[in-house]
Amino acid sequence: MTNILKQVAGIDVAQDELVVSLGSMNSSIESDIYAYKTFANKPSGFAALLVWISKHSNPDVPVRFVMEATGVYHEKLAYYLTDQGKQVSVVLPNKISNYVKTLEIKTVTDKTASLAICQFGLGRKLEIWQKPKKVFRDLKQLTRERDQIVAERTIAKNQLHAEQAGAFPNERSIIRLKQRIDLYKSQEKEIKVEIADAIKTDGKLIEKINTIT
Repeated sequence: MTNILKQVAGIDVAQDELVVSLGSMNSSIESDIYAYKTFANKPSGFAALLVWISKHSNPDVPVRFVMEATGVYHEKLAYYLTDQGKQVSVVLPNKISNYVKTLEIKTVTDKTASLAICQFGLGRKLEIWQKPKKVFRDLKQLTRERDQIVAERTIAKNQLHAEQAGAFPNERSIIRLKQRIDLYKSQEKEIKVEIADAIKTDGKLIEKINTIT
């Protein structure tokens, strides 16, 4: 009789749903993915996921929850599971996509993606995801916002250039575009101040930045 060494829930995360495959590996290093279900990507769905996992897994072996870093859609689930004392691993999407290429999967669907993530988790030794400190959460949000503002400002500048280069430029449009660009500049300055203030709250982070620069 073989014993279960490892249990993994492979989760394909989308904006509105979680597609989950549950599998295990025994002492003979044989993998078996034996359960599959879809849940809503919201707190009620997270709770339902844990109930389902408890019914279909061995309580003596911890289940590792493995998911891709899909933009921001995986974050609430990762925080929820960690707060519940569960083991979570967040994997870069390119690692999963490269792994899928080694499998005999002709058509990638949400189900086959969750199966591949589960199989990947069973066959790899993955690090346990740790919740980032508040300062890093704040910096991530602020830098994302700044990137978006810079991109939108570039679009506005291109529109302004096109309008001014036209045969019959609309003066009111030019004024509004310039106002929009000035707003983007002002907001970017505000974000830079907030980034600097956030960094000041963490002495170790300041030391690392000073070392790098």
